[in-house]
Amino acid sequence: MALVDIPGSKSITARALFLAAAADGVTTLQRPLRSDDTEGFAEGLTRLGYRVGRTPDAWQVDGRPQGPALAEADVYCRDGATTARFLPTLAAAGHGVYRFDASPQMRRRPLLPLTRALRDLGVDLRHGEAEGHHPLTVRAAGVEGGEVTLDAGQSSQYLTALLLLGPLTRTGLRITVTDLVSAPYVEITIAMMRAFGVEVGREGDTYVVPPGGYRATTYAIEPDASTASYFFAAAALTGGEVTVPGLGAGALQGDLRFVDVLRRMGARVDVGADRTTVSGTGELHGVTVNMRDVSDTMPTLAAIAPFASGPVRIEDVANTRVKECDRLEACAENLRRLGVEVATGPDWIEIRPGAAPTGADVKTYGDHRIVMSFAVTGLRVPGISFDDPGCVRKTFPGFHEAFAELGQRLR
Repeated sequence: MALVDIPGSKSITARALFLAAAADGVTTLQRPLRSDDTEGFAEGLTRLGYRVGRTPDAWQVDGRPQGPALAEADVYCRDGATTARFLPTLAAAGHGVYRFDASPQMRRRPLLPLTRALRDLGVDLRHGEAEGHHPLTVRAAGVEGGEVTLDAGQSSQYLTALLLLGPLTRTGLRITVTDLVSAPYVEITIAMMRAFGVEVGREGDTYVVPPGGYRATTYAIEPDASTASYFFAAAALTGGEVTVPGLGAGALQGDLRFVDVLRRMGARVDVGADRTTVSGTGELHGVTVNMRDVSDTMPTLAAIAPFASGPVRIEDVANTRVKECDRLEACAENLRRLGVEVATGPDWIEIRPGAAPTGADVKTYGDHRIVMSFAVTGLRVPGISFDDPGCVRKTFPGFHEAFAELGQRLR
């Protein structure tokens, strides 16, 4: 059995940094993820004038319910979608002029549903080049609150940003959602807001967020369930056994549901109170699965699909086309490079069994999840290489070392 220590959740760390910055008092975050995305988020807070103290095992943030300490700032969001979407929203609650920009990859990713909603709430927000994309400038004068309608069909982060903003408004928010993808990530947000003293209500498709602000706390970051998916998949693929402590029945992250897919494919899965174990059985069955709510693990499943006994069809994943890259097409292209038969549609991919995959150079598009997913394939296919292996620094800088060690233990 391999016991794997997974770094903290990127999604939870980003939300915790926002909440800590907005809270009244000093918040301590235990076991935060240290990666390019989260370091970029913390750096962005510092640029806005928040104090962020960092030690190897904990970060401390001095909250400012009134908003950024500086009246003017320039923030570079790197590749981080949470940074690029959450920090302008946080800044809108303050008073000043705040300019945001991001990497070319992040500039390509959409923001328009969120920026439209912020404008509907009276925020003076202007895009510097392409409408609905970075760079942008927020001329902040606080947010009154009120009612707003949001399309979150491309990304649940739009809704999360508005939910997090709600308690910082003067009258609270009522957010009516017309479409929503990756709903479990919204449940993470609501649970974390509760830990910081705010209870979000719900009336059908409308989320009701009261004013009044957040209170500081000590918050422990659980391991990243999306990252754990590669290690669980490795066990299912090789016939080994992997246990991840810290992710169990009480986990906040919906991506832990990926193990249910592995169970349907034939793996043994044991979800305990504070740990999850996946054991391979030497066989993987074909499966048709809707991954709308766990779409970050779609590439993980695609990467092990060639070893199933029947076709693997993944449906309702249109939103994966607007991630760090078009992940659906990236998976299809790289599987074809390995000699695997693949078909795709607007929101689905089907991987069909056939000849054994052969080694090839994987085109990563600078996407950490493409690298980590096809590293799992590499456990069964010699000769797989990557054109940009270092892009894993976005969420797990030590991934290659940790995965190589796991591979040795599984073999």
